[in-house]
Amino acid sequence: MAQAKRSAWRGGLAGLAVAACLGIAPPARAAETALLNVSYDPTRELYRDINAAFAAYWKATTGETVTVRASHGGSGAQARTVIDGVDADVVTLGIPSDIDAIARLTKKIPADWRGKQPNEGLPYTSTVVFLVRKGNPKGVKDWDDLVKPDVKVITPNPKTSAGGRWNFLAAWGYEYAKNKDVEKANAFVGQIYKNVPVLDTGARGSTVTFAQRGLGDVLPTWENEAYLVFDEFGRDKFDVVVPPVSIYAEPPVALVEANVDRKGSRKQAEAYLAFLYSDEAQALFAKHHYRPLKREAAKKEDLALLPDIKLFKIEDFQGNWDDIQKKNFDTGGLFDQISKAGR
Repeated sequence: MAQAKRSAWRGGLAGLAVAACLGIAPPARAAETALLNVSYDPTRELYRDINAAFAAYWKATTGETVTVRASHGGSGAQARTVIDGVDADVVTLGIPSDIDAIARLTKKIPADWRGKQPNEGLPYTSTVVFLVRKGNPKGVKDWDDLVKPDVKVITPNPKTSAGGRWNFLAAWGYEYAKNKDVEKANAFVGQIYKNVPVLDTGARGSTVTFAQRGLGDVLPTWENEAYLVFDEFGRDKFDVVVPPVSIYAEPPVALVEANVDRKGSRKQAEAYLAFLYSDEAQALFAKHHYRPLKREAAKKEDLALLPDIKLFKIEDFQGNWDDIQKKNFDTGGLFDQISKAGR
């Protein structure tokens, strides 16, 4: 379930009062702006830092106070809240198809939203690695190990979670790349889901299931989630396994244009998205174990935890995001077929 941070309002004056003798009324108190960033599950810690940094930057640059609240949950569920009317100024979701859905169903975001921001709306990227129990007792090294009958896989529901969809597509693409056989790739993913004992609605829920509840042998997850578990539960309990091949994960950002125009927050919201491409924000992405667009802005010790992996783009195998969503995750798609077969 999405959870919004509690907003904190701060005061400020628009300017100095002019001489009363001129007969001019004193300027009105400046309106303070509150932005809402509707984001996905694993970005809670990231946007806590980003939002504070942007507020400080905006205050220093303009003298104005802006507060950025963040809402987090499974990316698909978060997109649905915006479709249903949540007043987001910006969305920073986990997969392009979720922003496409908002654009298609509400028209609050233009269909060509990817061309409105640098790098097709991707200030950073990520990929999927494996978190395993300390010592890797099941010997998980690559995607093939996830189909072994004695390996229990913890992954979120791809219907509601972008992390779940990236895991699903990473497994499918890994197998498909071997011989370009769709049926074998479909069957491979089906085998993995036979090993999944529980489907949480979001990536953070799956992290809790694996790390805190102790279920499962392997958690395919965003890099930042894997290292967050180290920070929260200790490196003596888990290992990170980096597969030789994984997926190029694309968590995009977009302006909810209809909302900001109605609320009068376009200037601040556009500046917020532009800030994500700044050196300061890029360094924060790397600090939180996301792959920054501008590697030169990041600290070397942060980049060292983001090793080079052979990455593939699922678009190269399955076409555009409309097709990817329909084939795999819409009603009657591959995931539904796998779920029905497993009953």
